[in-house]
Amino acid sequence: METQKNSSELRKLQATYDRLRKRLARLGPILVGTITERTILREEPDRPGENKSYGPYYQWTFKEAGKTVTVNLSATQVNHFQKAIDNHRTLETTVDEMRGLSRRILDAATEGVKRRNISKSK
Repeated sequence: METQKNSSELRKLQATYDRLRKRLARLGPILVGTITERTILREEPDRPGENKSYGPYYQWTFKEAGKTVTVNLSATQVNHFQKAIDNHRTLETTVDEMRGLSRRILDAATEGVKRRNISKSK
């Protein structure tokens, strides 16, 4: 009966793993980093007390070889880059889930070391 239970559990775990694997296959471009929207306020030189707004400007920031890199993006690039950043977060979450499932699948599919019974007879 234990084998049937393990077999059923193993099928469920494998189906979940396959679903996660397919999720990874659907991901598009992947980027790390963050996008920040910036607006600059500057005082008008010919009109004291009045500020002029410039922007918004978009900046993508990420680490490369231990250094922070900042790249200015156009308004048309922002959505594409943000989608790639979101894809990276989905990738990381999915891979973490797959690691946990892999351990459970391997535990259910393989036989571990048998434990010795230590008797306390003297």
